Amino acid sequence: MNKGQLLLVSAPSGAGKTSLVQAALEKDDSLRVSVSHTTRAKRPNEKEGVNYHFIDDKMFNDMIEAGDFLEYAHVFDHYYGTARTGVNDLLAQGHNVILEIDWQGAAQVKTTAPEAVGIFILPPSPAMLAQRLTNRGQDSAEVIQRRLSEAKLEMSKAPEYNYIIINDDFEHALTDFLAIMRSIKLRTNLQIQSNPAVKAILSLS
Repeated sequence: MNKGQLLLVSAPSGAGKTSLVQAALEKDDSLRVSVSHTTRAKRPNEKEGVNYHFIDDKMFNDMIEAGDFLEYAHVFDHYYGTARTGVNDLLAQGHNVILEIDWQGAAQVKTTAPEAVGIFILPPSPAMLAQRLTNRGQDSAEVIQRRLSEAKLEMSKAPEYNYIIINDDFEHALTDFLAIMRSIKLRTNLQIQSNPAVKAILSLS
């Protein structure tokens, strides 16, 4: 069985990253999402073990000391981290594993997994990002301003990623996302390892 590909998907809050990832999961059965750990409170529409593993600060710090995280970061007063074991198990099963991750975490992962593919989701404009954050009604005006300020730094990191998708029209953005997944499956090393037709043709050359 071929090892799966690690995918780092980042975006400023409100760019539509989570919606795109969820839609891609429904279209591509090779994809899996790594469920991160966080110390922030669970939102009303979230489920333990589905959206995040919700833990307290002490448990998070214990996991840091034990070296359990592939990456972790402190974002908006809370910790977020990706456990090594879950990711490695999914990759070993041949799944392409998505980490929904901020730019700090992506940089950490790249130091130990330089083969990871980075995808950055951009909003159509800063004004549209502000409108989306306001319309979703999850944060206070103060928090929204903090998110918008942070978004400037986050978006400046987009050139460091392998791919950039602008989430203006959702279906178009989803098509672009799935095209990237398709391109990964067509990589030379995977074709040689797993495609019988490619093996047969190359054996005759």
